Amino acid sequence: MRAEPLDPTLSFPRLQARTRRFRLGSPHAVQPVGDGSQALFLRSGGPADPATALWLSDLSADRPRERLLADPRTLLAGVDEDDVPAAERARRERSREQSGGIVAYDVDADGMYAAFALSGRLWLTDITTGRTRELPAIGPVIDPRISPDGSRIAWSTGPAVHVVEVTSGAVSTVVSADGPDVTWGLADFIAAEEMDRYHGLWWSPDSRTLLAQRTDESTVATWYLADPAHPDRPPEPRRYPQALTRNADVRLYALDPAGPSRAPVEIGWDHEAYEYLAVVHWSRHGDPIVLVQSRDQRDDVVLSADPTTGDTRVLTRHHDDAWLELIGGLPALAPGGRLVDGVADPATDTYRLRIDGEPFSPPGLQVRGVLHIENTGVVVRASRDPCSLDIVRIGWDGRESPISDRPGVHLAAFGGSGLARTSLSMDDDRPVVVHRWQAPPPIGRHETVLTDLSGVPGFVTGVQFATLGEHELRAAVVRPGPDSPFHGADTLPVLVRPYGGPGHARVMLARGAYWEDQWWADQGFVVLVADGRGTPGRGPAWDRQIRDRFAEVSLADQIEAVRALPQVAPEADLSRVAMIGWSYGGFLSALAVLRAPEVFAAAVAGAPPTDWTLYDTHYTERYLGLDPAVYRANSLIDAAAGLRRPLLLVHGMADDNVAVANTLRLSSALLAAGRPHGVLPLTGITHMTTDEAVAEGLLLVQLRFLRQALGLRDPDPYDPDPHEPDQPEPDQPEPDHGRKLQP
Repeated sequence: MRAEPLDPTLSFPRLQARTRRFRLGSPHAVQPVGDGSQALFLRSGGPADPATALWLSDLSADRPRERLLADPRTLLAGVDEDDVPAAERARRERSREQSGGIVAYDVDADGMYAAFALSGRLWLTDITTGRTRELPAIGPVIDPRISPDGSRIAWSTGPAVHVVEVTSGAVSTVVSADGPDVTWGLADFIAAEEMDRYHGLWWSPDSRTLLAQRTDESTVATWYLADPAHPDRPPEPRRYPQALTRNADVRLYALDPAGPSRAPVEIGWDHEAYEYLAVVHWSRHGDPIVLVQSRDQRDDVVLSADPTTGDTRVLTRHHDDAWLELIGGLPALAPGGRLVDGVADPATDTYRLRIDGEPFSPPGLQVRGVLHIENTGVVVRASRDPCSLDIVRIGWDGRESPISDRPGVHLAAFGGSGLARTSLSMDDDRPVVVHRWQAPPPIGRHETVLTDLSGVPGFVTGVQFATLGEHELRAAVVRPGPDSPFHGADTLPVLVRPYGGPGHARVMLARGAYWEDQWWADQGFVVLVADGRGTPGRGPAWDRQIRDRFAEVSLADQIEAVRALPQVAPEADLSRVAMIGWSYGGFLSALAVLRAPEVFAAAVAGAPPTDWTLYDTHYTERYLGLDPAVYRANSLIDAAAGLRRPLLLVHGMADDNVAVANTLRLSSALLAAGRPHGVLPLTGITHMTTDEAVAEGLLLVQLRFLRQALGLRDPDPYDPDPHEPDQPEPDQPEPDHGRKLQP
């Protein structure tokens, strides 16, 4: 199997955009099925192919093989595969999905069938025969979920939930909305954007009952996304749960998948005390359990629900004076119906696991997600070193044994006696995806590495890891590589590329995470990436130092890292320091030049949340609470008059996560204060920049802005004549700004 190679003459900015950050062509969403000898996965046809197909890895034969099960281009047969329903596009935006084609699937308990949506239509693959067929459906089909016994598939159209009988093709409408702002069977904005919960339908283990989320957004503020480049198009209304305003009313119902003959049964809890439906878990070990959370996120309760009556009983409660952290995969039921949950243990400063209220995971091992619950214990993603996210098996007695074999960023999925592990490390350019099956004796263990068709940038990444400052900030330092004209320079300006805010670390032991940093370094910078307080993997006390103090703590940590940088990079010129970031990193970048101009000489702020009252409830209120005074203290608007350094603001006009109003309000405040600055609007671009021409141009514009702002006189490798920047001389060819430094 070979993919079309990437054009070696293309620039890194163009390559990065065309390959969606070098992710296209990599196997992902790997799930062992049946006895574990087979595993489903998604992969496109090459490093620049955005159409993802459904594949099967099979270890049951004499030799491992990969088989194509469903190709979107074949299935659609000329139909526009970009004809994706608006609700599905929104779901993909929430999960940061950048590819097309088949982007998600669901599989039955025995691993016989896989269901998926494509172009708003419903499809079913028979995994045994490899045959894929379209099923009758009322569309658009969004997030289809197959019953454990494989007999039915449920999906949402937005206003309604429908079910199809796989054998007969009979379609029934199970429930319909009773108002224009009501949806059924979909995760609400907050669940998908902030809780990593992307589903709104859950089957019972016996396939006889369907739980469905009902969301009423009628009290949620309406925002309007306009496209100024097309003034003939009306603004698009969106419901956005803005901080300090009303949330959607989210409820859970038990439905009869056979049809609407039986009225929906509401699962009851105190909605005034607990606004958020955070987790729904239904396994064969007992009744469904739900985790509901208070508005201030300091209290939650785990409930066991009777789907017949809707009655609930309390299994446990949690409280934290700062906030309660959601740990992926929890709460859940273990064999025997025992409750597994997670707590922030102040005595050991550790995120720990409990079984029926008793902690059992080791102190110092920061549990960041539960992947699998077994008879003998659990499998988790966890960290002792915050730069490594490891896969560890923890027995009920607290004993731990590693599953990942080296430091890095690891993910695993389980099914039968099969394991699929995806590993990123400093040893490999690409993710290494291993499918392993523990076959019955005397066959023993079989395994294979799935084929990766992704591309690589074509240059060497050199990263030095360091611990900086009194807070022992984890940092990565990247210098110009051997092919850069700036390699070995005695003095270099510093470019800070900060972390993504609380819960989002950037300094990880994964080589591919630093390709863009290396490109920036090769343009003549020492690149500094430093994870400040609030980043995961260091325990509850570290996380909670960010509470109410986004601006103060985040900026102080970046300043601390910059001032300590010469200890590991003596060539770093601290008189020429710039910062560039996106989203929370954009907030930090603008903050840097507004509040610390003595340290930072220039900044580019992409999609910055400049006024935190314009961001969503769950994320913002978790850290900043409900006091408007705290929001003013962390806002950039009132600091506008302090701008004395060059600042470029960049924002996608179609961004429905961080609204463009954030940039426009800061720009207005800067203008009112008489402070010059730049604003770069990206027409039609959301919070993700997937258009390759825009993505390439954006990197090059930022590069030239920073070089000019820092007064760099060294030649710009992307500008053939830095002294004549306007237009080429007559009869001369247009300069090719897309060439690499070295072919």
